Amino acid sequence: MARYLVTGGAGFIGSHIAERLVRDGHFVRVLDNLSTGRKSNLDAVRAAAPNDGFEWMEGDIRSIEVCRSACEGVEFVIHEAALPSVQRSIENPPETNEVNVSGFVTLLTAALEHRVKRVVAASSSSVYGDTPTLPKVEEMVPTPLSPYAASKLAAEHYARVFSKTMGLSTVSLRYFNVFGPRQDPLSQYAAVIPAFIEALSDGRRPTVYGTGEQSRDFTYVENVVLANLRACTHGDGVGEALNIAGGTQRSLLDLLDALGRALDTKPNPQFLPRRPGDVMHSYADIRAAKKCIGYSPVVGLEEGLARTVAHHRLERSTLGGGSS
Repeated sequence: MARYLVTGGAGFIGSHIAERLVRDGHFVRVLDNLSTGRKSNLDAVRAAAPNDGFEWMEGDIRSIEVCRSACEGVEFVIHEAALPSVQRSIENPPETNEVNVSGFVTLLTAALEHRVKRVVAASSSSVYGDTPTLPKVEEMVPTPLSPYAASKLAAEHYARVFSKTMGLSTVSLRYFNVFGPRQDPLSQYAAVIPAFIEALSDGRRPTVYGTGEQSRDFTYVENVVLANLRACTHGDGVGEALNIAGGTQRSLLDLLDALGRALDTKPNPQFLPRRPGDVMHSYADIRAAKKCIGYSPVVGLEEGLARTVAHHRLERSTLGGGSS
């Protein structure tokens, strides 16, 4: 049994990682300030954990005292805590920087002090910006278009410095458009797939920003969980940033049609102007992740969409047909 800290563990991705770890028999400490996470996301974690296999810790990664307490006695740190959303970062750049950069440096400092074996940190495909070259490969020069993207790139650089100069083993994972159960559809910053599902389920017109021809490499959350677990225990890739994606490219209009079929409805989207900071096309080369940590997607897009829709329907039925 290994001992893990999952920051942001009450969030969408973090709770899935924590659940998998406790199901595999590991000890998991979850740190979250609940600014975007929800305690209900941890219900499955608590249910799966043995009596001494899970510890909840409410706190903020911007506090060195909190980070020191959280890192005490753990072998691996999986860092998911962040202020997500391109739009949110444009509205409030200082707060995005404080959490995503300063908070991360604080966590790295505590992990170094406690001699943590490895820190695996969530980064983002947004660091690539809107360069037309596809697929995106790690050797490309990043050109972030938003404060959020810039904060993730800065965090990658800090992770590399702590590895190369200060002796703390780190790996950064550049996520490409992660989706799946527990992703909040009601937030004003909701990701496109839960927002589409919620609108179609309610009989509303889903909103498409831009033409809908923009494309993404949508990645089911189980693939991201697998990547994090392998990055913790595989030796290669130290100090590097690796693409983690599903390996397929789909336009938003194609995605909307697929969700319409899954929900047995005909989408009638409303189109609004493209938002500042949005990229036109995103598609990943994942060969480096396969080489360094043995990553390959285990759940494809269609299966992932089916699972996500099924979870959404279950939540709506549990709530008596209302919004989840």
